Amino acid sequence: MDEQVKGSGKFPRSRRIALRHLPRVQEKLAGVHQRNLYKWLIVAPMIGVISGLVITVVVFLVLKELWPAVLGYYLQHHWAIVPGLVLGCAVTGLMMQYLTPNPNEHSTEEIIQAYHEHEGAVDMRWFPQKLLASVTTVGFGGSTALEGPSIYGGAALGSWLWKKLRRFPRFRLTDRDRRIMLICGAAAGMAAVFRAPFTGIVFALEMPYKDDLAHEALLPSLIAAVVSYMTLGSFFRSGPLFDFVTTSTYRTSDLLWSLVLGALIGLLSMAFVLMFRRVRCSVVNWSWPHWIKLSIGGLITGICGLVFLQFYPGTLVPLGPNYEAVQSILTTPHSTPELLLFALLKLGATVGTLGFGGLSAMFVPLFLTGGGLGIAFAQSVVHSPSVGLYAAVGMAAFISAGYKTPLTAVVFVAEATGGHGFIIPALLGAAVAYAVSGDASVSSDQRVRGERD
Repeated sequence: MDEQVKGSGKFPRSRRIALRHLPRVQEKLAGVHQRNLYKWLIVAPMIGVISGLVITVVVFLVLKELWPAVLGYYLQHHWAIVPGLVLGCAVTGLMMQYLTPNPNEHSTEEIIQAYHEHEGAVDMRWFPQKLLASVTTVGFGGSTALEGPSIYGGAALGSWLWKKLRRFPRFRLTDRDRRIMLICGAAAGMAAVFRAPFTGIVFALEMPYKDDLAHEALLPSLIAAVVSYMTLGSFFRSGPLFDFVTTSTYRTSDLLWSLVLGALIGLLSMAFVLMFRRVRCSVVNWSWPHWIKLSIGGLITGICGLVFLQFYPGTLVPLGPNYEAVQSILTTPHSTPELLLFALLKLGATVGTLGFGGLSAMFVPLFLTGGGLGIAFAQSVVHSPSVGLYAAVGMAAFISAGYKTPLTAVVFVAEATGGHGFIIPALLGAAVAYAVSGDASVSSDQRVRGERD
């Protein structure tokens, strides 16, 4: 090869360049082959399609069938809210107590634990029961949304698929790949349920750690998230989940106020997380049956919803998946006292639902609470007409502080709301909230950072 390059004056210039760089290309291709990246071009789309189909069924059952009917009945008959929540939570608690080995192990926490402690293994014997229990938790009005079953469902399916494909040597799957496929499935589930593929990728990579990324899962997560998003998009609309009008203009003072709002929400998030974790630990240690614990949580959740409607009767209520509440807060004017009471009772209802053993996660509750607080801050403190900007900052700040996922927070706000013009203020608010809140995270299984291979 060296002799050929030395005498390459007789060859065309393009060929001389090719000959000169050919060894580097061969080296790079060899590196790719050694890392076995080609297999993800087949495996990751499989995870995306399977996860997308399962999440599509869950979304249809909850958002198209169960929750609209339950919400309509609650709004017409306020007296039914408390018994309806108690009944729904009792049913969920009975399923978890008698149909699963550990009623306190589920949703996102189970996936993070599987990633760190079980090499990505998820016991699929309890998969249908847990997915059904998450449907009843959300569908009857628990203060949570579909991100929990979506992350759990996608991740569990990724782990299950590893076990099935391991039988075929041509895929060259290693033990380490099971953790990658777990994260890959979580990304697919998150991307599908929020119609936000980039959010799914970033959240799955940030989820296991407070100050690090599951970097090894980047490529497969990217592929699976896009495929899952497209799979669900073939059944439902694939645009932003929550639309609100934004502009790309903001003043320097808005950036400064974004820092202040981020700091305030960081402090609030830290207090909320510490309170939630204390309640959760206490409830887990109670000797009562799980269904009784969760029934008490349903009672607390129902009271929060009923109290809010007594002060502000209408269609806004701090219960259920609350997608319609997000849209209402973003597009309909609300007074500052109403927004503050809504935020307070939404957090209270979330503690009642998840702190007492309900299934799912609190991504949307934190997102929604942050948005309400951001608008209230804009109206009462800044006196700014750009309430959308402060809603975006509040949303990103609360997610960043609560889940220790600052990148996810900003990307989610941009993708799910279409508010791309407010990325810079949202970044500032999210960063400050993340720093101010310290290590306080809603997840007890998150680790600070991972060990590099």
